[in-house]
Amino acid sequence: MAGFPILDLLLFAAGTFAAALVTGVAGFAFGIVAAAAWLHFLPPAQTTALIVAYGLIVQGVSVWKLRRSMQLTRLLPFLLGGAIGAPIGVEFLHGIPPGTLRLSVGSVLILFSLYSLKRPQFAPLRAGKTADGVIGVLNGVIGGATGLAGIVITIWCTLRGWPRDEQRTVFQPIGVAVFLMTGIWLGGTGLVDFETLRLFVIGLPLLLAGTWVGLRLYARLDEAGFRKVVLGLLLISGLGLVMRGS
Repeated sequence: MAGFPILDLLLFAAGTFAAALVTGVAGFAFGIVAAAAWLHFLPPAQTTALIVAYGLIVQGVSVWKLRRSMQLTRLLPFLLGGAIGAPIGVEFLHGIPPGTLRLSVGSVLILFSLYSLKRPQFAPLRAGKTADGVIGVLNGVIGGATGLAGIVITIWCTLRGWPRDEQRTVFQPIGVAVFLMTGIWLGGTGLVDFETLRLFVIGLPLLLAGTWVGLRLYARLDEAGFRKVVLGLLLISGLGLVMRGS
């Protein structure tokens, strides 16, 4: 493909497959895994456009698999909060240095992940719809500002002590919704060009293959294994943000 050396195309393909696989297993972290590979040769604007497009597909497939288990009444406070928070997060990009934001969010993720991995047992947190709505706003702000559309909800579900299937029926559809809201607010800025569309077409089969493999692996995980995967990815996400922000 004109414009990219073969090594860059191989790295793009590997990053796409790996990000889709991880998202199929854990339900989030597509952007973190993909950006780790793509930012070596793609500009941030093109990376963002591809993450939004692919993220919606891979998350949408996973949400469709879980559609019978989702409860709209549980999702509604998070959705309403996300609708408020996502545009705020996008606007933060204009006023807050990106490095400062990445360092702050990354530090919180690292501390939470290390604490939870070291202390595997904790009493589930009890909270109502108002608290869920506040978390939805915060999740929207973080998603709009960093692209991590489901990180806050994932932590919240872990603190609530919900089973793994129940967690995914919350943080995955909310992640898709915030991703979509963020994409709409970022739209119209000229991020998508012909070269981006060509990369999208090249990576699409790898995206679908990685998602399929990830969902198959997810079915083999027990509660303890799923929890370790989620916390491990949160830790990697935090480390990635801190390294990019420093």
